Amino acid sequence: MTDSVKRSIRVFSGSAHPVLAKEICEFLGVSLGRTQSFKFKNDNSFVQIQESVRQTDCYVVQPSCAPVNDGLMELFLMMDALVRASARSITVVTPYYPYGRSDKKDQPRIPITASLVARLLEAAGANRVLTMDLHAEQIQGFFRVPVDHLQAAPVICRYFCDKGLDNVVAVAPDAGSAKRTADYAKRLSIPMSILDKRRTANDDRAEVVLVIGDVRGKTAVIFDDEISTGGSILSGVEALKRAGATRIFAAVTHGVLCPGAIERIEDSDLEELIVTNTLPISPEVRTTKLKILSVGSLLAEAIARIHRGDSLNELFSAKTITYSAPRTPEPVSATARTAIESLGP
Repeated sequence: MTDSVKRSIRVFSGSAHPVLAKEICEFLGVSLGRTQSFKFKNDNSFVQIQESVRQTDCYVVQPSCAPVNDGLMELFLMMDALVRASARSITVVTPYYPYGRSDKKDQPRIPITASLVARLLEAAGANRVLTMDLHAEQIQGFFRVPVDHLQAAPVICRYFCDKGLDNVVAVAPDAGSAKRTADYAKRLSIPMSILDKRRTANDDRAEVVLVIGDVRGKTAVIFDDEISTGGSILSGVEALKRAGATRIFAAVTHGVLCPGAIERIEDSDLEELIVTNTLPISPEVRTTKLKILSVGSLLAEAIARIHRGDSLNELFSAKTITYSAPRTPEPVSATARTAIESLGP
C-alpha cells in the first residue's frame, strides 16, 4: 500500500481479538489504532478513540467471543465514537459473526438474533461488514449495507495440500453442510461423503445414523464452519471409524471450543483438529491434536482490496488445488451426488 493510502486507513481493535488485529496491521503495513476501553464501577462500558480519524476509512476488528454481549456493546461504542469523530467510513471486521446460529425462527415466539444484530450494526454506523464462513449465508440478506463474505477454504486447503495425505475423502457433517464440503472436495480434487445426522425422539442430541459414500480404508476429513462442544464432530468421528476410515481429521473455520471440548477431542479417535484464528484460543485449552492456521493475511488482503475498490473474487478464484503427491481423483459417489443435487443449485 502507498503512503497516501496508508494515511487514509485506520485499523482499530476491540478487546475480543487484538492479536488478530495486530497481525492484520502487520500485513497491511499500518499501525494499530490507539484506543482506550474499560468499565466503570457501575458496569457501564467506556470507549475512546485516541487519535484523529477525520475523513479516514476505519476498520474495526471484533469477532464474537466470550463475553459475547460485552464485546457487542464495545463494538457499538467504538463505532459511535468513530461516527462522532467524523470518520469517512466504518467497516466492521467480524470474522466470527455474533449470534450467527440464531438465523431463523424455528420455534414459537423466539427472536432472529442474527437479523437483530445486523440492524444494530447498521444503526451504530456500519457502512460495510467483512465476515468469514457464516453459519448461514442468508445472514448477508439481513443487511442493507454491503457484506463481504470471505472463505477460509484457501488457507485450509493449502494446509492439506502441503500435508500430502493419501487416499483422502472430504466428509460433510450433515446434509446442510454438503455445499460447503463440496467446495473443499472440488478444490482438493477428492471424493466426498455425507454423514446422515438425526435427532433421537427423546434427546436433543444429534447422532449419525448413516455414512453416505465410501470411506473404508481412507483418510476422512470432516469440514465444518465451527466447533463448539465437539459433540457433532465426534459423533461423526465414531461413525466414520465404524464405516472403516483409517485416519480421521476435522477442519473447521471457527474454533469456539466450549469448556470440555478439548478433553473430548483428546479422548477421541480424531487424529487432528484444524481451526483458524478467527477466534482467540487460549494456551490453556490447546492440545497436541489442535492445529491453528492464520487467516490474518487473507483478511488484510480483503481490507486492502476493499480500500482500493478492487474485486474480492480473485481471492477465491482458484477452484482446484492439486496435492504435491500425484493422484487420480475419484468421483463423488452416486449416492452422495444425489444428496448434494437434491439441495438445489
